[in-house]
Amino acid sequence: MEQLLTKKECETQDNSETTDDIPHLTPEQKDLREFLRSLFEVLVLIGKQNFPFSWNSKEDEISAKEQGQHYSVSTVQDLLENRINAGDEFLRRRFETVAVNEEYCPAIQQKQIIEVCKRCFREEILQQVRECRFFSIVTGELVEFPEGEHLPIFLRYVDQDSTLREEFIEFLSFEGEEVSVAERLESQITKEWGLSMEHCRGQVHAGCGILATKMKVIAAKLNEKYPTAVITPSSTCALNVHLANGMSLTGVQVVMSVLKKMNAFFKGSPLLQAELDNAISIVYQGNMEKENDLKEHSHSTWTELHNVFEMAVDMMEPLLLCMDSIHDNEDLKWNDQITSDAYTISEALADFEFVVTLVVLKNALSFTRAFGKNLQGETLDVFFAANSLTAVLHSLHEVLHNLEVYHEFWFEEAVNLAMAMEIPVKVPRLFLRKQQAMETMEIQAESFFKDYLTLPVMEYITQEVQDIFSENHLKALKCLSLVPQVMGQMKFNTSEESHADIYRSDLPHPDTLPAELHCWRIKWKHRSKEVSLPCTIHETLQHSDVKFFPNVNAFLKILATLPVLKLDGSLGETAQKRLQAYLKDTTVNKRCKSLAVLNINYHIKTDFEEMVQCYIKSYPEVSEND
Repeated sequence: MEQLLTKKECETQDNSETTDDIPHLTPEQKDLREFLRSLFEVLVLIGKQNFPFSWNSKEDEISAKEQGQHYSVSTVQDLLENRINAGDEFLRRRFETVAVNEEYCPAIQQKQIIEVCKRCFREEILQQVRECRFFSIVTGELVEFPEGEHLPIFLRYVDQDSTLREEFIEFLSFEGEEVSVAERLESQITKEWGLSMEHCRGQVHAGCGILATKMKVIAAKLNEKYPTAVITPSSTCALNVHLANGMSLTGVQVVMSVLKKMNAFFKGSPLLQAELDNAISIVYQGNMEKENDLKEHSHSTWTELHNVFEMAVDMMEPLLLCMDSIHDNEDLKWNDQITSDAYTISEALADFEFVVTLVVLKNALSFTRAFGKNLQGETLDVFFAANSLTAVLHSLHEVLHNLEVYHEFWFEEAVNLAMAMEIPVKVPRLFLRKQQAMETMEIQAESFFKDYLTLPVMEYITQEVQDIFSENHLKALKCLSLVPQVMGQMKFNTSEESHADIYRSDLPHPDTLPAELHCWRIKWKHRSKEVSLPCTIHETLQHSDVKFFPNVNAFLKILATLPVLKLDGSLGETAQKRLQAYLKDTTVNKRCKSLAVLNINYHIKTDFEEMVQCYIKSYPEVSEND
């Protein structure tokens, strides 16, 4: 009977027990709880509002003033004093007899309270994940804290309202080798958070260059131990950008770095964007369609588009012209920082290795561009993308088998672009310097870039596409035919049974799956004319009849957790955006991991009584000493 109690009934029962306990509290204990509640209210306010935070004590401030130095009192002390000044009688009575330099809340207690706040916020999310069982892991770019670099961890899951969510959970220390980081991540998930990696259904990891290489090792370690935790590309990053970010080739990483710098550079000022528009008009005068198209795209975050490398090749001449003009600064329009940044970017653009790398990326990734775009499209597009992978791999292998021919055309394109920009065609200086000690034979630029650029790029793309679209991943995507619109497009002639084995053990009634799938198809095939076919997993899960199909319902919820599928129907802005907002607003030396969790999860409900109870259980000596 106890197991059948709903969460709400349990909460009611807990509340009644708490109420019964209150008369047994001494006046001192009641005062302590009230004071702790005030502290939690202050700390949550600091975290959610991202107030500048200081641990400095009142004693430190007085000492500093005596020496004529500026020293700010702790943020908590300040806010507590403000509450007293605003009329908080309880706090006034508690501290009216204390010495002037006595701290209301010592730094060590502040740290304890912040830690409890973080645990309670995180537990609210983890409880939802445990209820729905299945989840995926999403990591972001490394974040710098005073303690070192940390990996942001997000969990993606479908909540009890059948809504797909992606929530921030924790910052994981990135110290040590890849194997130790993988073990630390697994331990955090299982031992600290109480989740089972057996229920992890997907993982996606952001990163460029060295970080991307390390994250691949970490992902592979987890996937080796948990095969159903399939590695996927991210729904928020274009596949071609993801592929380029993962290449360890120096030239490719220079291209990706410069693209990021240019994006940040032009976002800094409308005047800089106007300067680029002017350069586009000069280079493409007479071609109004191209001119307008480039101007329109350059005003957006074009460096994150699926066709970013096509755009970049078309923008090379205007960009170099723009950067040179800004660096020359004949009209003294720009400050030193802007002219310095422009010079750095122009130096990179005016190097032949940059030009040829960009052209090779454009052509090599043209075979995955439409495929990647479909992966971020509607559910129907994703389903057809999964079924087109064989054709994509065939094209990539065909290029590898005829690399000499393809490279000749691509290199010629790079040379023509370089000549138009008056950039000399040459082998990279660093390579030539290394070769001087070994041989004196002249190296031809075309053969050099074939062996050291085009071949490794094509080999990497081909292997990476095969790796991230594993057999299990493809089987899962092909099960998107459970979505009624996809069924309709396939004339209700789908065969989910042949792919269902990947999640069969996760279903509530696996033995009845074939019969249930048959009924599911019949239901939508013979629907009334006024009923439209749901076109996404979210729409399908919101349909009232889905509860009569328990296997289909479970199947769709598991599929929704895959990070390759876009966050359709999710509530509010994503946790990723909230993290970026926190990082933008907070300098490294002012960042605090626990307060960051509160700030990023400001939408999570706050139960101060639960926090007080958790604190007293964690630090019983506080209650004894009060």
